[in-house]
Amino acid sequence: MDYKVLQVVLKEQLIGKGSKNLGELEDILNKQAAQGYRLHTISTTSSGSKGFGGGDRIQATLVFERM
Repeated sequence: MDYKVLQVVLKEQLIGKGSKNLGELEDILNKQAAQGYRLHTISTTSSGSKGFGGGDRIQATLVFERM
């Protein structure tokens, strides 16, 4: 098996819920799929707020395996 590990930081919105950069995550998933990989595992850790004007940050570690 061939594996690839990537990390992406998801930035939570200050007001409301959800991530501001889910499009970036979607782009990563689609790019890896186009290269013959599928998402095997995802794990997340929260790094908390980065100060005024910013919401929480969630670091996602993505493990892909070649199909």
